[in-house]
Amino acid sequence: MTSFDLPDLVQGLRAARGEWRDSQGRARDVGGRELPSPQALERIVDQLKGALFPMRLGPPDLRNETEDFYVGHTLDAALRALHAQVLLEVRHASRQSEISTDAVQDRASGLVREFAQSLPDIRRLLDTDVLAAWQGDPAARSVDEVLLCYPGVLAMIHHRLAHRLYRLGLPLLARIVAEIAHSRTGIDIHPGATIGRGFFIDHGTGVVIGETAVIGERVRLYQNVTLGAKRFPIAEDGHLAKGLPRHPIVEDDAVIYAGATVLGRVTIGKGAVIGGNVWVTHDVPAGGSVAQARNDEGCGVS
Repeated sequence: MTSFDLPDLVQGLRAARGEWRDSQGRARDVGGRELPSPQALERIVDQLKGALFPMRLGPPDLRNETEDFYVGHTLDAALRALHAQVLLEVRHASRQSEISTDAVQDRASGLVREFAQSLPDIRRLLDTDVLAAWQGDPAARSVDEVLLCYPGVLAMIHHRLAHRLYRLGLPLLARIVAEIAHSRTGIDIHPGATIGRGFFIDHGTGVVIGETAVIGERVRLYQNVTLGAKRFPIAEDGHLAKGLPRHPIVEDDAVIYAGATVLGRVTIGKGAVIGGNVWVTHDVPAGGSVAQARNDEGCGVS
């Protein structure tokens, strides 16, 4: 068996970590983990999914008469574990301020309470997404099939949870939750994106929705759709400007077909239809349509 100089490797990696921490102004001895754990959050989200849909995404042996007990027990475990992760993000975000330890603890506890109180509304939102998928796909046999099998619905469960965390001022936790769904489904929704009721992503693989996208109600997207940015302004410090509205607005009842790319802060009007494999960088009026043009003349707009 090949032998390795493990002490030398460990020393080399310690030196590399030290160089990085010094270059970033990080403390060498923080006394424990500084940042939230993706592994812990994956477990938490799976517990929350079971609590939201206990008879579909909960344990296989669950019975109706024990449903509430399971939900309560699972929520208690999930929210306690989430508190530990929230505390890590809040503590890390406030590391250069003079906020007291007690204040950090209080803020973390308050954020978890707010998140917990929003779960019934998140469930109601998700019910509209499940119904949209069932009604919008002729291949769907039941709402149960949609909930159990459709990657677009799984991505939206994660997004509804992640968006709430994002709105509570926990962007790192939110991004981790979103990226778990991305790795499972191939659907990349930034947790900052605002998405209305009854949203349906059919098939889903390759869909990208940017941070500042605003999507109305009953919107339908197909696979490989991108709602992205057209340009990236540079801030005074020479880095990319953060947080500017740079992604599309898609109004109620719009449909965007497979392979379409919509870039920039443009508006796709109510009920508009964007055809497959087109490139859109301009507003589309309500009820309008964009399709591939004939004779290589570019996109046709009507």
